[in-house]
Amino acid sequence: MSDGETRQVTVIGGGLAGCEAAWQLSRRGVDVSLFEMKPVVFSPAHRSEHLAELVCSNSLRSASPENAAGLLKEELRIMGSLIMEAADATAVPAGGALAVDRERFSRYIEERLAACDAIDVIREEVTTIPGDSPVIIATGPLTSDAMAERIAHLTGSDYLYFYDAISPIVHADSLDLDRVFRASRYADGEGDYLNCPFSKEEYERFWRDLMEGSEVALHDFEDKKCFDGCLPIEVMARRGIDTLAFGPMKPVGLVDPRTGKRPHAVIQLRQENNEATLYNMVGFQTKLTWPEQRRIFRTIPGLEHAEFARYGSIHRNTFINSPALLKETLQLQSEGNIFFAGQITGVEGYIESTASGLMAGMSASCHLAGKDWPIPPRETALGALIHHVTRNDAKHFQPMNINFGLFPRLPGRIRKRERGRQYAQRSLQCMAGYRHKFRQ
Repeated sequence: MSDGETRQVTVIGGGLAGCEAAWQLSRRGVDVSLFEMKPVVFSPAHRSEHLAELVCSNSLRSASPENAAGLLKEELRIMGSLIMEAADATAVPAGGALAVDRERFSRYIEERLAACDAIDVIREEVTTIPGDSPVIIATGPLTSDAMAERIAHLTGSDYLYFYDAISPIVHADSLDLDRVFRASRYADGEGDYLNCPFSKEEYERFWRDLMEGSEVALHDFEDKKCFDGCLPIEVMARRGIDTLAFGPMKPVGLVDPRTGKRPHAVIQLRQENNEATLYNMVGFQTKLTWPEQRRIFRTIPGLEHAEFARYGSIHRNTFINSPALLKETLQLQSEGNIFFAGQITGVEGYIESTASGLMAGMSASCHLAGKDWPIPPRETALGALIHHVTRNDAKHFQPMNINFGLFPRLPGRIRKRERGRQYAQRSLQCMAGYRHKFRQ
């Protein structure tokens, strides 16, 4: 590219991946047109007009770098991530997890992007893919039908898809605080979660209600394939009467102070905002009908009079078969000017989407400058994600959260409880050298 030519990239999609990509490009002297279809068009799951809306949860998962998700967050901080800057600035108590006030989180990101002269935020739906300059497609798992058709035509392949359910949110002042107790697992004193304790009889009655609950009917074109990391609670219940008690309702590490004993099962409620006026039902994603959710979930101890700020629902998540389509630079193999980022590439989760957007932005800036983008080392969480979405088996490709199973093995025999620390130590050493290549 000549010195007089404009350095311009179009980013389609104002979710976490698109916002992060735009930010990384702007930091490297690139002008960005960031397109977001809200509020002109809303997807089935989105409600807010703001950029970077968090839909499924306000939790960005573990804060510890000895956990793969926590390590990825630390790598994003090292690389100057806007999303992590916003998350740290709007965090709310959540034990060992990083959770945010969702409204403040989105506003923070929107204000930072609006203040950047290099970024032009355009509120309209994009139904064609520009061909005159580099483009990053970050339309997310809820890509509109019009754009989905364009991407399908562009890639020449059929879409893979799955269904992802979101958990209900209840108003704090509608909870019966005489029946719930505050605690975090294995922690002394007050914890960050409200816990609804079940006796064996209460649990079995609740399980039977879930088994008999009416679900939202799927459309003819829909399939019941679900992402295993976010199965609807009623789907898990069908696997056996004890499945929930050993899964999202496990009582381990919790003692009810009213009885001095561990409950048979618990449902945990996580604080949703700074004001602690809303609580999320942890692990209770569902596709039950709204009347059934109201009826069944009000049998939960402490939720007898619960008022729901949001009911659970199910929505389609769409992703491309990235190993068959993308280079490690996140460029389309058949068209070097087109990049993909976010959950549409087959990464799963808010932080993973952010990481994908960060890498797509860095890669596109190198492409504009006529330079090769150095791929993050495989030993890092960033490199492990890139490897997953571009070097996996295309015949069996499925979305994935970051986990240490995606990393190269550690040398030698290491005790299980030491592995997280050693993965983190190795990764952060690699990141120190990698970050130097992008120092401003």
